[in-house]
Amino acid sequence: MNGAQSLFKALVDAGITTCFANPGTSEMQLVYEMGLSEEVRAILCLQEDVVTGAADGYARMAGKPAFTLLHVASGFANGIAMLHNAGRAHTPMVNVVGANASYHQPNYPEHELVNGRITDLARAVSHWCQEARSATHLGQLGAEAATQAKSGRVCTIVAPTNRHWEAANPPPPPVQPALLSASATAVAQAAALLANGRKTALVIGGAAQNGAALETAARIAARTGATLLSETFASGHLARGAGRPVVEPIPYEFEICVQFLAGFEQMVFVGAAFPVATFAYQGKPTMKAPAGCELFGMADERHDLAAALEALEAATGSLGATVPRHPAFDGPAPAGPLTASAIGSSLSLLLPENAILVDEAATNAPWIFTATKGARPHDYLNPLNGGAIGGGLPMALGAAIACPGRKTVLLQADGSGMYGVQALWTMAREKADITIILLRNDRYNILGLELARVRDGAANARMESMLSLANPSIDWLQVSAGLGVPALRAETAEAFHAALRVAMAEAGPKLIECIVPIPEEWHRLEDLVHGSRA
Repeated sequence: MNGAQSLFKALVDAGITTCFANPGTSEMQLVYEMGLSEEVRAILCLQEDVVTGAADGYARMAGKPAFTLLHVASGFANGIAMLHNAGRAHTPMVNVVGANASYHQPNYPEHELVNGRITDLARAVSHWCQEARSATHLGQLGAEAATQAKSGRVCTIVAPTNRHWEAANPPPPPVQPALLSASATAVAQAAALLANGRKTALVIGGAAQNGAALETAARIAARTGATLLSETFASGHLARGAGRPVVEPIPYEFEICVQFLAGFEQMVFVGAAFPVATFAYQGKPTMKAPAGCELFGMADERHDLAAALEALEAATGSLGATVPRHPAFDGPAPAGPLTASAIGSSLSLLLPENAILVDEAATNAPWIFTATKGARPHDYLNPLNGGAIGGGLPMALGAAIACPGRKTVLLQADGSGMYGVQALWTMAREKADITIILLRNDRYNILGLELARVRDGAANARMESMLSLANPSIDWLQVSAGLGVPALRAETAEAFHAALRVAMAEAGPKLIECIVPIPEEWHRLEDLVHGSRA
């Protein structure tokens, strides 16, 4: 057995058998060994953020890690943005990064970093990172990384090429990690808060946002009178749609969120982080919750959230409580101009049951999200946990690979779509059942809001030029077709509805380019923000 074989045995024995890869010269021994194995499925991606973003989407829906294969420090660096999102979402993942042979690194060949090592780079976005010191150690690291990853951690193994081909011992057997139990004191304190009569939010995240845990949280909220909220960007996935419990995500935009949370006197968090502002704004608070609102964390991602909620259910006497649920959408098919709300209405009518809805719709997202509350039951993913845009296409790819029997629908803004556009090629190659709804407004529209915070008067042409995607406009039909995914354009609600109906009935990747105006409500929000700047 050599080091590469020992590494792959460790991963396969731990149930980690899907690899998203963008290999180079230093990974050829690994490619060779994977090619000899029937146990590892290797999926080629054309850019490293597609690799890491797809591994994120895969793990969120498969409930287990994938592993990535990346080429030296520069290849790893190309995948950092989506690794950052995955790490903030506590997505389980194992990265294998090839490196120069240990005895060649001191010679300072081209791939060596100017001022550091791959491990220095990797630790910034990895919960755990080690470099193999021998071929046997490489297999041992595979086993340890598998265990660490299953605790919701991004793990990175740096694998010098000589550790691939040198003789190795078999790896140790896999170890299944155990989640922590929420303390009885924390559960009792949360129960006391929920019983004190103050206006309360119960905020859930991670594994509490789906399955039995979501149902338990909904019963607790119903019995205690708390408002059930979820984290702004769902880590893992959020179960939603007709018949599922009513849960509202905490809004992203600062002013909207401050207004949304106004009046809450206390917030109890189970698997979710406190509502900190994404950016600091001049003269504005850094916390979205009201001043004086008590924030209490009962359990976090390290804990068994389902068990923690069951304990809280018992402490609050919530078993058997009647849960409010979303009614099914029964409106007509939309007609007239193609808007975000019209797209949401079509999805509510046509999205199949048990679909996967991936959301990187950016400034169109609030209206589509609201309009799809009554769609058939589905799972909702959002790649923006770390704030790095461009994860929609990669995440949809990974989710579709994890769940080949389910329809995946991606809501993709045009600007951020260009960050991971290479994912289209892999979707075509793998015949992934993904429908991409490409929302084109030819603008980095979110930045118009941020510019409104700092400009004195109207934006001038030089400012606007840095927000515009219209010179030239991106022709997504040509981009998509060139990467192997058939595409068509919709400019009316009727045309979109007809195209979506066909896409939902047929398997395989498709892209619908939607020409959508910027919502009028967004312009009013810009005016509000500009008028309230410090």
